[in-house]
Amino acid sequence: MSKYKNPWKTLSSKNVYSNPWMSLREDQVIRPDGKPGIYSVIEARTATGVIALTPEKEVYLVGQYRYPTETYSWEIVEGGTDDGESAVQAIKRELKEEAGLLADNWHELGERVHISNCFSAEVARLFVATGLTKTQRAPDGTEVLEVRVESFDRCLEMVDDGEITDAMSIIALLRLERAVRNQGWEQFF
Repeated sequence: MSKYKNPWKTLSSKNVYSNPWMSLREDQVIRPDGKPGIYSVIEARTATGVIALTPEKEVYLVGQYRYPTETYSWEIVEGGTDDGESAVQAIKRELKEEAGLLADNWHELGERVHISNCFSAEVARLFVATGLTKTQRAPDGTEVLEVRVESFDRCLEMVDDGEITDAMSIIALLRLERAVRNQGWEQFF
């Protein structure tokens, strides 16, 4: 239990929109200043991301056009959970679909991440996968993907240079950098 008290009071809540990937909830609230207000919250399935890592310390990146930001984005392999699917099951499926890879070893990369907690309740789980084997790719019909392999150091440069702007990718790469700095690469191989 948190030592911090919730300063918001929820009076009512209603779902105003939903689709298979997310829903929008609108709450009537009493704000922390005591005034009435509305708070809209996007709820989404658990997001997942994986750094697919080769023994040479190279990372598989996926490039795709992101409709909401109208930009082309280089990212780690990412996706969302389907009903009844755990985060690790989901990212195993996404790794096969997007990059055409299977992995023997899976390591969770830290605790959950809130992607944009000012308006979204979306949670992400991040992983590192090693022991990679190539298989057939099968992207979703909404995905036109390019796959490339970059050294881990180059991926960090891409974060610093603004070539990688996706929050999950940045967090995963920086968490991996810290894990390696603290415990070495051996923990993943």
